[in-house]
Amino acid sequence: MRQRIAVVGGGPGGLAFARVLHRHDHPVAVLERDPAPDARPPGGTLDLHEGLGQLALDKAGLLAEFQALSRPEAQAMRVLDADGTVLRDWRPRPDDRANPEIDRGQLRDLLLGPLDVQWGRSVTQVVPGTRDGVLVHFADGRQETYDLVIGADGAWSRIRPAVSSVTPHYTGVTSVETSLDDVDTRHPDLARLIGDGSMAVYGVNRSLVAQRNNGGHVKVYAKFRAPLDWHTNLDPADVEAVRSSLLALFDGWAAPVLDLLRHGTAFVHRPFYVLPVSHTWTHVPGVTLLGDAAHLMPPLGAGANLAMLEGAELAESIATGSGDLDEAVRAFEERMWARAGRWAKITTAGLERLVSPDPAEALAHFDQVQPS
Repeated sequence: MRQRIAVVGGGPGGLAFARVLHRHDHPVAVLERDPAPDARPPGGTLDLHEGLGQLALDKAGLLAEFQALSRPEAQAMRVLDADGTVLRDWRPRPDDRANPEIDRGQLRDLLLGPLDVQWGRSVTQVVPGTRDGVLVHFADGRQETYDLVIGADGAWSRIRPAVSSVTPHYTGVTSVETSLDDVDTRHPDLARLIGDGSMAVYGVNRSLVAQRNNGGHVKVYAKFRAPLDWHTNLDPADVEAVRSSLLALFDGWAAPVLDLLRHGTAFVHRPFYVLPVSHTWTHVPGVTLLGDAAHLMPPLGAGANLAMLEGAELAESIATGSGDLDEAVRAFEERMWARAGRWAKITTAGLERLVSPDPAEALAHFDQVQPS
């Protein structure tokens, strides 16, 4: 009999795992707490790296479809000074497909494809080591058992406590996100300022980043160092109060740069949490983690890529291996821990430099990552 496998979480990592198993005709239960694919906004855009996210899509047989949807031109990156001076204006070659962008919603739909996701299945706890396998408790009171449960359910994973007592901690850096719609028509000056991809402005312990999405949509991120409770006296639903607070925080910056905040719509508070750089656990038969559930790190382009490749690799080893499920999971965890540890160090150091007391550190980091 084939093993009973469930993946908890319908994000990029969980769906990549399920799509690769599906490609090998292996059944898998995808358990997602959202009631439907469009239950909440899917988020911004992702750059999928050749050796990470794109490799995962190749294992799932989806690389050609991704290439048709992705935006290679959106790899472009501009860096401005706080006074509006353009310091760097990097543009990809026409044939450069190292890190093309794709909207999260498009990627989700691509990965979903024929998968039969169980929507509205909120998992509250998993208990390994029962007589019938791993016992999964659902919020509606139901229970089911599986031979393997993969936690791909993000930063505040409900599966993680089955293998690790570690919880995420605040980095000291927070982000407030807003957005602009139909930017090329409604805000042509800002469209030119941003360019084809992303634009970043770095100051003392703060930065503003604007990133193009598909269809003229732009995400704007105000990032800064602050206590976790910096907004205690601020009503997050009061758009104008949040806008005024942010404009005061970036006071003195060039007017065109501040227009990114002046024209933003709703504001969403997103503090940056991380797990320890070398987060590992003692192997627990029947349960494992991938993506942010396993190695939450600063959001600098690695997280979704790692989650997708981990999901694809684990699924491939299960589908094509010897049939020893526990052996496949043990080998997977060792590979994941080593690779994720390297990326966690890189992204942790990157966040320190990109939101730094010395803006020159951010520019130096850009030059190292994206040399001209």
